[in-house]
Amino acid sequence: MKIRDLAIWGFFVLVFITIFSLNKHPVAQPQAATSLPYSTFVAEVNGGQIKNATISGDKVHGEKKDGSPYVSVAPSKDSASDMLLKAGVQVSIEDEPGRPSFLMTVLGNLLPLLLMLGLWFLVMRQMSGGKGGGAMGFGKSKAKLLNEAKGRVTFEDVAGIDEAREELQEIVDFLKDPQKFQRLGGKIPKGALLVGPPGTGKTLTARAVAGEANVPFFTISGSDFVEMFVGVGASRVRDMFEQAKKNAPCIIFIDEIDAVGRHRGAGLGGGNDEREQTLNQLLVEMDGFEANEGIIIIAATNRPDVLDPALLRPGRFDRQVVVGLPDINGREKILKVHMRKTPLASDVDAKVIARGTPGFSGADLMNLVNEAALLAARRGMRLVTMKEFEDAKDKVMMGVERKTMAMSQEEKKLTAYHEGGHALVALTVPNTDPVHKATIIPRGRALGMVMQLPESDKLSFSYQQMMSRLAVIMGGRVAEELVFGKDAITSGASSDIEAGTRLARNMVTRWGFSDKLGKVAYGENQEEVFLGHSVSRTQNISEATAQIIDAEVRRLVDWGYQEATRILTERREDLESVAKGLLEYETLSGDELKDLIKGIKPIREDKDNDDGRDVTPTVPTVSKGGDPAPTPAE
Repeated sequence: MKIRDLAIWGFFVLVFITIFSLNKHPVAQPQAATSLPYSTFVAEVNGGQIKNATISGDKVHGEKKDGSPYVSVAPSKDSASDMLLKAGVQVSIEDEPGRPSFLMTVLGNLLPLLLMLGLWFLVMRQMSGGKGGGAMGFGKSKAKLLNEAKGRVTFEDVAGIDEAREELQEIVDFLKDPQKFQRLGGKIPKGALLVGPPGTGKTLTARAVAGEANVPFFTISGSDFVEMFVGVGASRVRDMFEQAKKNAPCIIFIDEIDAVGRHRGAGLGGGNDEREQTLNQLLVEMDGFEANEGIIIIAATNRPDVLDPALLRPGRFDRQVVVGLPDINGREKILKVHMRKTPLASDVDAKVIARGTPGFSGADLMNLVNEAALLAARRGMRLVTMKEFEDAKDKVMMGVERKTMAMSQEEKKLTAYHEGGHALVALTVPNTDPVHKATIIPRGRALGMVMQLPESDKLSFSYQQMMSRLAVIMGGRVAEELVFGKDAITSGASSDIEAGTRLARNMVTRWGFSDKLGKVAYGENQEEVFLGHSVSRTQNISEATAQIIDAEVRRLVDWGYQEATRILTERREDLESVAKGLLEYETLSGDELKDLIKGIKPIREDKDNDDGRDVTPTVPTVSKGGDPAPTPAE
């Protein structure tokens, strides 16, 4: 809690103590005093039995000569005092107790009200996020104005997305020199929507645009508009654009805009909810009656399919800039950017690492460099070598080695034959990705794994490649049956069966690889209910067609099973060699597997690495990029 908040709470505690003090009676009444009627009191005064008296208002109290206290009521202060003085009684006069001044009375009545108002003020301030504006701060925008004086990002810090940079370069040129476009009648796009998978650098690209143009940069998340009170989101949109107009030319960046820009009327109830009011206000501010000259809006999302069509029309988001996964050249540039502050050994080659990481996003590559640096630091090294990058790549792609997991010899043997079946079929079938590594060391949630990594980036897959993939997927289960018999097979092939079924179903229903069903897409009803699609969409698959689909999926999976059975039956001796090699060395590279089949044993140069295991020679091949994923034996 801040010092300011502590001071405010301390003030209210003092107010509470003051109220309690005002309500407390200042004069304590005599204890066990005898109440005397006024006539009796007069008689005792005249009889000389009263020792002293104190007059306070219309009350008289004191002590008798016998030491007992008394209290009585006097009709008149003056008459009582004259009577007591004539009788020789010691008299003292006090102010009337229990009657505070007018100011104290007013404060006593107002302070409880002020206390409640102050507490309400604090609660409202906390609910509004602690921002300025107090209780009326709900409608204030939460957009932050970034000062790029320190940590300024430019296009030099953004690599691997050259096409997106070219699209956004025009925005930078317009902000620097608007006359260049206006004298030819051109208008700069009012908004640019950055679309791409997570981790591809959408937010970083937007910051680079602001850094290159050197203009104010307001940033806000789509969820910051939504609040529990109705109308707050729309008020924040208005306030954000008012701030932007004062700082024009400027850039407003809305991250994760799908939080506020989803289809209107979506869901079972439809309705004009708070989010829709916020979206309506955003649409008006972006392209309404009032012109927003010099304000450029950049938004980012990885769900463009859920955005409202009115948000995507020209005049609002004129351009949709795709920030996709980088290719091999882009990955090399991204790695070099992240390696700037990392001391590297002479054997580190960014191009080799880029070849081995197809499908990696910019965030994945940043994590890879960081993991390699952490491994080198853990091993007490001053430079990061290629071995650390290879080990970090295995950790990122396959998971952390579970060194404490105890496997029985029988489980290790079954896992070795299971992974050996995958590897041997992958080395046999045509048009498949090379085997990068086979291991029976538990990693992540898998007891073992065979990694097939493409030699280059792939955008599509042929029918033969998919059929070969089905055979590779079934190789693990087939190897278990051939070696241990059908009665001894385990549930380790569960993920293999799921992957094979998913691939076969996509081949039949989406990619037109079935002669019986033809070149027709049989999409199932899997739309999100609250996007407003599933309610009105009709199922376009009849019961008879669904049965044919199931039969075709079964036919493709059975073909993969039979092909794997044929290969492993013909190469049973090679299966034994691969499985025994995995039991002995635990991890084998693709080249070592091929040599082992030829009778050449692997050569281990370093027997004492930091985790007590033989070091696997690094292979400058590539990483996971095929569909589906590697097939672990779970």
